[in-house]
Amino acid sequence: MNTLAHWGPALQFIVELLATAAFALSGIMKASRKGLDAVGVCVVGFLAAFGGGTLRDLLLDQRPFFWVRHVDVLWGVLALCVLAMAFMRQSHFQLTEKAIQWPDALGLGLFTAAGVSQALALELPGMVAVIMGVITGVFGGVLRDIVCNEIPAAFSDHRPYAVCALVGGWTDVGLSTLGVPGWVAMGACVAVTAGMRGLALWQDWQLPAWRP
Repeated sequence: MNTLAHWGPALQFIVELLATAAFALSGIMKASRKGLDAVGVCVVGFLAAFGGGTLRDLLLDQRPFFWVRHVDVLWGVLALCVLAMAFMRQSHFQLTEKAIQWPDALGLGLFTAAGVSQALALELPGMVAVIMGVITGVFGGVLRDIVCNEIPAAFSDHRPYAVCALVGGWTDVGLSTLGVPGWVAMGACVAVTAGMRGLALWQDWQLPAWRP
């Protein structure tokens, strides 16, 4: 099975960095749409950006956490919060729920790939790697929605979300098992996860809902 040792930690860092930016942006947009103040926007942005990765690192006993190892990323997210708030205020950008969903879908794909690859690098079983990918991809959005006083969209909007991460994670694990280069497996995971989520939003795919 391919691990990070075969293709270096640089790609893992780049993917995690892009995922952090995408989820931070989704958190900023959600908080701004809820009318939170500047501190609230930054807090929600940070929770969305780092929540899933922190939980993954806790479960995998990886210390220090990603954002502790890379303090520059913290400053980058803070700068993104400030710039995004300034842009939306000056341009009078009207936020819609649909606008928030697209950076969220991209972040889901990127974080899922990062979580799976981190677990595979530790030579953990495929099932564990997929679960780590789902946790990394989903939990930041769950925290974002809870803090914004909403039932998390991952559980409530009935369009596939965690299912997309699950399929993308198994794609990564399957390709890695076949000996495909790690960067290809990771790219396929991002494409499948984000692509499925995008199609679910576009075509309004619905999962069965519990009917009491």
